[in-house]
Amino acid sequence: MNLNQVSIPVKDMEEACEFYLTLGFIQIVETAHYARFACPQGDATFCLVLEPAKAANASTLYFEHEHLDAWVTRLKKVGIQFEQDPTDHPYLWREAKLTDPSGNNIKLYWAGKNRLEPPWKVDIRV
Repeated sequence: MNLNQVSIPVKDMEEACEFYLTLGFIQIVETAHYARFACPQGDATFCLVLEPAKAANASTLYFEHEHLDAWVTRLKKVGIQFEQDPTDHPYLWREAKLTDPSGNNIKLYWAGKNRLEPPWKVDIRV
């Protein structure tokens, strides 16, 4: 099994697409009400669905990048606003927080081996 994609609601498709392109994602589908993006590394995708009345949800999108601090610095230079600069957390992830133009929560982070192999990992059950 593999996760195909996550869909998030947006208020303004053009504004949302421009935002995610600025973050560095690759747009692979574009319509007036739907857009899909691929991550620059790996094969993960996510999509935007035009839902002006429902935009913004309680979910958080996490995007991992080994050079998190440099990525955040570059994004700030092109006008991306952050709620929290890269910060180390007790769960061994370094995260920066922001929201997209529709208010969806985003965390840019680096966890390295701790993403799948934290010191408190449980025995895998299938």
